[in-house]
Amino acid sequence: MDNMNTAPTFQKMPTPEPGGGKGFRSLIADVNGQNVSTGLISATLIMTSPIIMLFEAAANSGMTIQQTINWMFAVYFFGGLFGIYMAFRYRIPITGGHSLTGVAFMTTLSSQFTYSEIIGGFLMSAFIILLVGISGIFSKIIRWVPKEVISAMMAGLVASYVVRMVPAFQEMPLVGGVALISFLLFLKYSRRISPALGAIVVACFMVSLTQEIEVQGLPESSFLLSWQTPEFTWMGLFTLALPMAMLILSNDAAVGISALQTSGYKPPIRSILCTSGIFSIITSFTGGQCANIAGMMSGICSSNESGPRSKRYMASVVSGLGMILFGIFAWKIVPLIQSLPQALISLLAGFSLIGVLLSNLQTGFSGRNFPMSSLLAFLVALSNISFFHISSVVWALLLGAVVSKTIEKVE
Repeated sequence: MDNMNTAPTFQKMPTPEPGGGKGFRSLIADVNGQNVSTGLISATLIMTSPIIMLFEAAANSGMTIQQTINWMFAVYFFGGLFGIYMAFRYRIPITGGHSLTGVAFMTTLSSQFTYSEIIGGFLMSAFIILLVGISGIFSKIIRWVPKEVISAMMAGLVASYVVRMVPAFQEMPLVGGVALISFLLFLKYSRRISPALGAIVVACFMVSLTQEIEVQGLPESSFLLSWQTPEFTWMGLFTLALPMAMLILSNDAAVGISALQTSGYKPPIRSILCTSGIFSIITSFTGGQCANIAGMMSGICSSNESGPRSKRYMASVVSGLGMILFGIFAWKIVPLIQSLPQALISLLAGFSLIGVLLSNLQTGFSGRNFPMSSLLAFLVALSNISFFHISSVVWALLLGAVVSKTIEKVE
């Protein structure tokens, strides 16, 4: 627990050396049990609950099985590739993924568009993200918000996932109890293996012993990377592309960048957004909604549980490799994940985010600066409200920033 109490100090961003930066041996030396375990946790998080919503959105829009597989392959393959590229380029844990809230948004909207119009909406959303990155507006907004408010917002967002563990324990008391004991034992006695990863492995093992998992039939065709033809409409721009871009910028970019700043890094905000836009454009043409910095996953990979700060970037690399493999073999893996109990999914997500919640609560509320601003940001983020397709994350940051600038003073 001592390593969770360390106040964040900003790391000077290393300048890549000519000819590829670190040598292969130096990169291998940066791999350790801590960053590997948090990288696996990060990959596990995005390979569980988003899948069910992705299938629901695909079914609502009438996508064929091949179009659905294309969607899955695109977001996981290019999302993982984004994380590996950014982590190696900047040597900080910028973790790639795709937007969970974007998929959730599509479940309510996909039935209103044809497949080509959906691809067009994805593409326009990606260009909006790229333009925001080029303009540099996002960097100015992020600098205007105090780090205490950012941490409180992160804590509120993460707390909603961790709290879901409580009813999951009630539904699966044996599995949850053994997993919790394992988490505490790993926390006390193991410094190389993440307590969250240990608990997740034990939980999955207990489920395999106590429940019979019925796996549905595998699809006959594997993934196929193919070019998709977009169709652009005004309706797609205003009701799909703009809200999707705002969701990605608020729930993924803002959260991921905030997590990196809370952990003591100085992330290259403009580069992150521009690269997210470019990768999302490629992903859109191949059938997926986006490939960008992942908020929750960046929080996991940049946390103290990933070990020494200078080596945490390898957690993002491990996470990216796991996503790429999942994208390639998703057509075989997805039926298994769909068969897992929902309570187990809640347990996995909760254990993976406990460390992130604790570190952000400490940063947001341990000092005397901006207590009311931090509390308001925490509560708004926890509420998960949404107005005008703008998520609770953005409202939490705006409210916290306004109160901190107009009412509270730094002591």
